[in-house]
Amino acid sequence: MKIFVLFTYLSLGFGSYTLRAQSKNAVPGDMEQLYTKAKASYQEFESVHGGYVQTDNVLMHYLCWGNPKDTPLIWSHGSFSQSYELANIADLLTSGGYYLIAVDYYGHGQTPIPEKEVSLYNSADDIRVLMDTLKINQAIIGGFSRGGYIAAAFYQSYPERVKALILEDGGSVAFNSFNHRMSDEALALKIKAMKPEPGASTIYEAAFGSPVAAYQSLYDKGEGGLQFELLNIVKRKGNQWVTYAGLTDFFCMKDDQQFKNLVLKPDNSPLYGASITMVQPKIIFRNLCVPILILDPVSAADPMPFEKDNIALANKFPDLITRVEFAGVEHNIHYEKPEQFSKELLKFLGIVQLPFYKKNDK
Repeated sequence: MKIFVLFTYLSLGFGSYTLRAQSKNAVPGDMEQLYTKAKASYQEFESVHGGYVQTDNVLMHYLCWGNPKDTPLIWSHGSFSQSYELANIADLLTSGGYYLIAVDYYGHGQTPIPEKEVSLYNSADDIRVLMDTLKINQAIIGGFSRGGYIAAAFYQSYPERVKALILEDGGSVAFNSFNHRMSDEALALKIKAMKPEPGASTIYEAAFGSPVAAYQSLYDKGEGGLQFELLNIVKRKGNQWVTYAGLTDFFCMKDDQQFKNLVLKPDNSPLYGASITMVQPKIIFRNLCVPILILDPVSAADPMPFEKDNIALANKFPDLITRVEFAGVEHNIHYEKPEQFSKELLKFLGIVQLPFYKKNDK
């Protein structure tokens, strides 16, 4: 869906995806019918692929595809995404030998925001509990954008549980690296861009009088189909249905002042938002001993232009790190280049299974 390309900019401080004026409650009859079919498909899909695990922090929702006897890949999605992030390529990955497990971390999908203070490292702890529950000793841990930082935090916390890492434009370079290299003027313009356009409302925290209206607000008519995974985004709050409920504040990106603090004074921000700035890959990977696949988009519009840092990291560990460059891709590789993305993941699985890397198996 197109919104899954656009929300990454909000999550990284590049402004909001906006909706023009529209009724939040008026729903045409055909949309009512589409919603009914989407709800039935969503419930059927969840009955086959969905699951929950109780951790010390939250009741976490996750999805599974494939054969549990194959190599497990545990995937953490990007900001404002969800466990359905790789659903459209799940069959490609599982037919090639992966057992794909995708989590909803805090505030996403069916996983709530915990009442207590948590960090990205608590998300890593939740994945460890999931592995224990599913009796998985080692797995390939992967993630996109913020999910890549969760993957890196997991490796720092539980290196013995990691067979390999897959990092899609996140987790291989410190989050604030690019922000702190910017001039004061450029950074000020970036922070200013956090303010939504006058008269526009965002899809984040938008409240509707019915679940159908909320579904309609997210539905991409250009794509068509049921798009039933959108129902994993909508949450009921009292008599309203809210999209991306509570996430902008949870990520400390509700406004330009929150984002300014996150970039310049993270210790003044709530822990979960600030914790992405605390993941330091140069420290985490100083004694790297597992293979890593770095999927690196390179374009003028990339909100995380880390190619130089990624090249340096790959050169430091040439026997362990595979870096694949995706020219012209802004950030979201799995959406813009799904077939190439899948091809690289399957090729990496073959590398991980080589005898040289068997020493990491338990």
